[in-house]
Amino acid sequence: MKTLVCPIAFNEEVKLRSVVERFLKSPLNGRVDYLVMDDGSTDGTSKMLQGFAGRGVRTLRHTFQSGVGAAIRTAIKHARANGYEVLVIMAGNDKDNPDELPALLKEIDNGFDFVQGSRYKGKVGTGGDMPFYRKIATRLHPWLMSFFLRTRITDSTNGYRAFRLSIFSDARINIDQRWLDAYELEPYLMFKAIQLKFKFTEVFVTKIYPPKKLGITKMKPFLGWWSILKPVFYLGLGIRK
Repeated sequence: MKTLVCPIAFNEEVKLRSVVERFLKSPLNGRVDYLVMDDGSTDGTSKMLQGFAGRGVRTLRHTFQSGVGAAIRTAIKHARANGYEVLVIMAGNDKDNPDELPALLKEIDNGFDFVQGSRYKGKVGTGGDMPFYRKIATRLHPWLMSFFLRTRITDSTNGYRAFRLSIFSDARINIDQRWLDAYELEPYLMFKAIQLKFKFTEVFVTKIYPPKKLGITKMKPFLGWWSILKPVFYLGLGIRK
């Protein structure tokens, strides 16, 4: 199927260079299309990406930072408008391994509509400088989502995932809601896919946190985690659709 792989990035000049270079060495380079979604970076990210333009790396850029949810929304609409059947979202800060892309896409080929990468599927695949609060939060979030959906989920905050774009033909998935602009869109998509009985599965992936000297995390401990918890409560309690 026609597939687009899309890392999402904001001000990740150093780490994003490694993301792109690792993909270009991966087994799927040349077999899928590759597009970096730049959410209005103000550092040297945009200029750095220009150096990869002749190697099959395309860039879609917001003129100003709009939020990771808004960036993913733009990527989804771009992919649908250009005839793609599958979209893979991955981190632009070098936490995800592009060599694991075939594992995600294999499950799409097996008939699944939404394939979630999980660092906790069977074994722990997290390494590097992972903040302590995230160790707790990345366990709590899937527990809450599992409670509301009555489905066992091991990792609901991992941004490494693949899904069929045909799921957006279902009007009950409304990605144009403005409250989804920040971190809310990712758990929203996963919750709705499971809730609406699309075929869902998880596959094991690694998640490596780069050294702090390469840049601090963009997510803040309180506001960021309320942003990612909000959809679970809103959808689970029927406050939003």
